[in-house]
Amino acid sequence: MAFEIKSSAFAKGADIPKKFTCDAQDVSPALSWSEPPKGTQSFALIMDDPDAPVGTWVHWVLYDLPASARSLPEGVLKDALAADGARLGKNSWNRLGYGGPCPPPGPAHRYFFKLYALDAKTNLNAGATKAELEKAIQGHILAQAELMGRYKR
Repeated sequence: MAFEIKSSAFAKGADIPKKFTCDAQDVSPALSWSEPPKGTQSFALIMDDPDAPVGTWVHWVLYDLPASARSLPEGVLKDALAADGARLGKNSWNRLGYGGPCPPPGPAHRYFFKLYALDAKTNLNAGATKAELEKAIQGHILAQAELMGRYKR
């Protein structure tokens, strides 16, 4: 069976509800995923917008989620270190945690939630950037799942 990620807040390719954007509460949507491959030791998550006018805009970097995790609740806290050992990285606003869709007026932007099943923990400190995380997980990705949602103003 394929490794998959989904959200109870929106369907794959559908509009992301306003609640999860900078135009409202700006909380992260609930996410869940299927059973990962054998040997998974941790998960990493990157949410970004490749349609941003300044180049890909990073909205969320989360890593060292425990291998036992199969979901994230709505409104993940913006603490640097979660009780389960997960760590938050920096988004393009240079802040820890989730920053919801916030595109300029115009056509819808695509937002990709990319979940990686890894054969090791990254052991990065909290506050790593997307680039630092991508470098740390190189060669450790057992599987990748992706969910895309859209938002426009």
